[in-house]
Amino acid sequence: MTCQQAEPLPEGWRAAALNQGWMYRDITHLGNQGTLISALLAERYPHSCEDVWLRRIAAGEIRLNGKLLFKDRPLPAQAELLWHRPGWIEPAIPDSWSVEYDDGDLLVINKPSGLPVMPGGGFLQHTLATLLDQRSRLLGEPLVPKPVHRLGRFTSGLQVCARQPTTRAALSRSFQPASGTRKLYHAWSQRVAGLEFGKSLVVKTDVVERPHALLGWVWGPLPQSDGLIRRRRTAHSELKLLDRCPQGDRLQVAITTGRPHQIRIHLAQLGSPLLGDPLYLNDQRISDLATPGNGGYRLHAWRLQLNDLHLCCEPPSTF
Repeated sequence: MTCQQAEPLPEGWRAAALNQGWMYRDITHLGNQGTLISALLAERYPHSCEDVWLRRIAAGEIRLNGKLLFKDRPLPAQAELLWHRPGWIEPAIPDSWSVEYDDGDLLVINKPSGLPVMPGGGFLQHTLATLLDQRSRLLGEPLVPKPVHRLGRFTSGLQVCARQPTTRAALSRSFQPASGTRKLYHAWSQRVAGLEFGKSLVVKTDVVERPHALLGWVWGPLPQSDGLIRRRRTAHSELKLLDRCPQGDRLQVAITTGRPHQIRIHLAQLGSPLLGDPLYLNDQRISDLATPGNGGYRLHAWRLQLNDLHLCCEPPSTF
């Protein structure tokens, strides 16, 4: 019997590793009184059914008002629930990047595809935020650069960070829709009907929250029929055709709003999802088997006009 060797990681990658777990905190109110704890947790965390929460209670992972639970019970009038999620293995990530701008406060990097910016979607330690913190502490820097906005895990390109809290707050306002900040992306999509060289196509449809089998709710395009919608946000994208080949179109996409997964959603709304996108499909459908953090698509934050600062980083050679 032979032991299969794991394939070596590319240079600049961090291996998959076990983290320390995480504590989730929930506060209940009078309206939850009498509800079984397993039922409430299944409602708030729809990725796990009641049977899974019963097993977690039996394993001693849940505390009610500071006391360990080992069996399910109805909730009192007011309660604090703590779920100590045991450690899990986080996937390998690229952990190197180039610096595009650094004035000692504002830091802009060229984020590689595959690196999550903030914790979420199964990532806790393997994130840009954590790597920035670790590197700053290792170098003895007094202030840690922290992300101002969030690129998708598999979106590469210009990621803005800042060291001073006041700078982060000001930059965060600059990313609001009415600020005038302009962001340009490169994207590979299925062929966009009606889009020709030298012309622009503006998309103004809302992004909306729709039901999702794994996550409960997820941002997506407007459904073709009268589907259930929880929330909606206005969004504005402008498309230009850069290249056309049998596989699809390479686009320049300008956005002045930064809605969740906006470019992916607007292209899916047009019937031209990003090539390889596992979540947003043709006919405004959303896959029940994928989440926003799944990869396969190619999207690159190419240019950024932020106040008087103009930045550019070209897509990787594999784009």
